[in-house]
Amino acid sequence: MSTVDDQAPVSETQCFHCSLPVPPSERVTAEIEGSEREFCCTGCKSVCEAIYAAGLEGFYLRTPEGLLLAPPPELPRELALYDLDEVQEEFVDGLGESREINLLVEGIHCAACVWLIENSLQSDPGIPEARVNLSGRRLHVKWNNNRVKLSSILQRLGRIGYAAVPFDPDTAEGSLKRENRQLLYRMAFAAFAMMNLLWVSIALYAGADKGEFRSLFHWVGFALATPTLLYSGYPFFKGAWIGLRTLHLGMDLPIAIGAGITYLYSVYVTVTGTQTGEVYYDTLVNFLFVILVGRYLEAISKRQAVSSTQRLLDLQPRVATLLQDGEEKIVPIRSVKGRETVLVRPGARVPVDGTVIEGHSSVDEAMLTGESEPVTKGTGDRVSAGTVNGHGMMQIRVEGVLRDTALGRIIGLVEEAQASKAPIQCLADRIVPWFVAITLGLAALTFAWWSGDSIEKGLMAATAVLIITCPCAFGLATPMAIAVASGLGARHGILVKNGAVLETLSSIDRFVFDKTGTLTEGKIGVTSLATVEWQWQTGSGDMPEQIQDLLRYMAAVERYSEHPVAHALLACAEREGVEFGRLSASEFDNRPGFGVAALVDGRRVVIGNDAWMELNGVIREPRLKQQGEQLDELGSGSLLCAMDGQELALIGLEDRVRADAPALIQALKGEGMQLILLTGDRWRTAQTIAHRLGGMEVIAEVQPEEKDQVISQLQADGGRVAMVGDGVNDAPALVRADVGIALGSGTDVSIASADIVLISNELEKVRLAAALSRRTLRTIRQNIGLSITYNLIMVPLAMAAFVTPLVAAVSMPVSSLLVIGNAARIRTLFRGQ
Repeated sequence: MSTVDDQAPVSETQCFHCSLPVPPSERVTAEIEGSEREFCCTGCKSVCEAIYAAGLEGFYLRTPEGLLLAPPPELPRELALYDLDEVQEEFVDGLGESREINLLVEGIHCAACVWLIENSLQSDPGIPEARVNLSGRRLHVKWNNNRVKLSSILQRLGRIGYAAVPFDPDTAEGSLKRENRQLLYRMAFAAFAMMNLLWVSIALYAGADKGEFRSLFHWVGFALATPTLLYSGYPFFKGAWIGLRTLHLGMDLPIAIGAGITYLYSVYVTVTGTQTGEVYYDTLVNFLFVILVGRYLEAISKRQAVSSTQRLLDLQPRVATLLQDGEEKIVPIRSVKGRETVLVRPGARVPVDGTVIEGHSSVDEAMLTGESEPVTKGTGDRVSAGTVNGHGMMQIRVEGVLRDTALGRIIGLVEEAQASKAPIQCLADRIVPWFVAITLGLAALTFAWWSGDSIEKGLMAATAVLIITCPCAFGLATPMAIAVASGLGARHGILVKNGAVLETLSSIDRFVFDKTGTLTEGKIGVTSLATVEWQWQTGSGDMPEQIQDLLRYMAAVERYSEHPVAHALLACAEREGVEFGRLSASEFDNRPGFGVAALVDGRRVVIGNDAWMELNGVIREPRLKQQGEQLDELGSGSLLCAMDGQELALIGLEDRVRADAPALIQALKGEGMQLILLTGDRWRTAQTIAHRLGGMEVIAEVQPEEKDQVISQLQADGGRVAMVGDGVNDAPALVRADVGIALGSGTDVSIASADIVLISNELEKVRLAAALSRRTLRTIRQNIGLSITYNLIMVPLAMAAFVTPLVAAVSMPVSSLLVIGNAARIRTLFRGQ
């Protein structure tokens, strides 16, 4: 890029720093080296001035010809928080005077950027070292914390055009990556020894085993194989010892025995100098290397399979802006307590679960609900950690942090599911110790059979049996499938609480659905209000004064209820301008599935269904009953209101069927499922809804405490039942069912009672959850089949001495990788969803 005086002049329409076009209306100029230069923005101007002021104008000479630099990126918000030891401990190993950190740098383009960053930082005496990794866009900085603050380092980078944030691979990737790194080191050590032993082996095979140098080459092999066995083979011996100490035959035991016996025999030949035996140091090191390669590939595949939890963790902000005595204080999220107040600025992630106490904004909740449209939030509304604030600023009263947030509970559910065991896995776990015992027996039998011909042949054949029958694939068959399935489900809004659910759901043949809030939207609206003398319908004009008075009393009672019908009545009162705030209510009584009652200014108000009226001894009005039957025939619900023991009004209600409900019902019917609508509504209303959905069995007028009895009866008839619901009254049935499925929009009680939670509230996820369970169980069976088939083929070949230990070491991880690869195929289920 030509930007210095001794190069070709830059066009006046191009920015002197980045060479992008300069809009005439945004022209910015500055004097650089005695000449007036034009810039596209003040950011480029400031960066250029900082580069020249530092004497680093050579950056422009090093920039490749024709490369367009991007305008300087925005610096991270609130840089001062990175100076807190509580924050730095997430990224820095030691918090002493001298500190080191890895930074992820935005804006690095080429070697010139590397030169500029390193020279700019190292010009400060408090920064003795700065190294840039161009391919990874990472910067490693060592600084004296008493002389330079981390925030000033980030500001210095910002002044020369680069935005940086702390990056710690250990924190970002978790302990699994640390283990993988150690595995890689052991593998590299074995590879080094293997390459050097190759020359020793060539010499021995070429005739040196017969000459005067035989002993020398044996000792060289001993010197290479011994540290390799101790370091590279350490995980196998450690695993074998732990298994023996706990009286559990693990998968590492056969490998440890095979490696140990091969090594000890080779040492015997080396020390005694016998001329009849051979050493097998090369075989030992070779199969250790190959097994470690297989283990490393397995570890990488596992990390990719279960990485969904880490992606969810990344949504949780690390810090929060706390408001204390009117002052803002940036603190680690761990130190935030309940009932405190946090400030959330525009564009920031919400750090906690809580209630908005001041401010108004729109919040992107796609990570929780799957809804792409932002949700408007104001005073009194709840917000969740990990969601993204829009244009406004909000003050939030803290109600939950970290694991106590909705996001934290989701992460906990995913982790619990990935760690849980399905019944089929429990069977596999019981088989594995016997599998290992049989392996040891077969190896002993093989050694005894072939040692009559040759000790070496018996040793190699027995070692091959020990290695090739390692039951890794059998042990991975179930947990890998469950880990992939639960992670995949979480990314698509299907939270599976444990692995056993996936196995159970695959055998379900009956789906029972709650109506309100599950197959319908749950957004009940008031369509009409009728008394014996007056009748009013939504949109028909002004509400008669008599009906207004009744609605005022009803709203005064319903404001204490959380039922969707209560919200509908309150919304109707507010819409029609009916004031009810001054009315006092007492002796509030709420009976789920029946209705509510309270004393309002000395008058007893009862609101609910027919059974609730009967329980409260209300005198009925026949004409209202006829109107209620007419509403039932139309598929609309209704509610009754009585005052002082006299039935006075009928409230017409309507809850629209969810748009995706008919498609779900038809899809499940196509799969041969028996579908049942279970509701407390009147039979006619439920029948009409069932007809709109495409037809399904109806069980109506069921009280909440009777729902679990219905589920129990269906199970007694031989059915495997899944219950789908969202309300408090569904909780017993969700627990009773073989599989309980709760919608994320439901109550905390129903979500806690369910085995599967649908975060996005899309009914299509019910079918996808069932499909996921069937695919998972099928994959588990395929994996077990692959493992058994592999052993049935390879073990006889090893016992017949057709397979060497090295070939066995190559074959063994292949079986595990086949199992992992087959489990990864579960991901194809949701493609296109």
